[in-house]
Amino acid sequence: MSIERGEIAQQTARKKIIIDTDTASDDAVALVAALRDPTLQVLAVTAVAGNVELPLAVKNALLSVERAGTYRPPVYVGAAGPLLCELETADQIHGADGMGDLGTLGEPTLAPTPGHGADALARYAGEGDGEVELLTLGPLTNVALAIRKHPEAMRKLRHITIMGGAHPYHNPHT
Repeated sequence: MSIERGEIAQQTARKKIIIDTDTASDDAVALVAALRDPTLQVLAVTAVAGNVELPLAVKNALLSVERAGTYRPPVYVGAAGPLLCELETADQIHGADGMGDLGTLGEPTLAPTPGHGADALARYAGEGDGEVELLTLGPLTNVALAIRKHPEAMRKLRHITIMGGAHPYHNPHT
């Protein structure tokens, strides 16, 4: 007797997550993978400036949601830059468009959901009854703003998983 992938997903509870991303090519792959994973439910995506400037992070998140070919969680626009320093992007790694400059992705048909990403993080965390997890793939600016503005709601997150760290180098392309 074989069990199909969909049946396994129905037998186990789906983990509820929010993804906070500075959507360049690496995060786009992670976002598509999460949307296609039957054990996860992506409640929302919040974009933040980092690898690319905020408008590109939002555009690439919207394109990723569309290209995943599954459900479409809301995408929120978050912080346009760091709190204490100037934004340094990584176009030397991800290309000017954040997606390798292939020129094949076009424009998204989806639009961002109204509201700031930090407020959305706090709202989903506060309404999640301790069952919502946050996965951060970029700078933690939205998270910092959410904690500053809504500390009680952010304490309700079950877990925060951070893809963090940076090599101590100076970006020669800034």
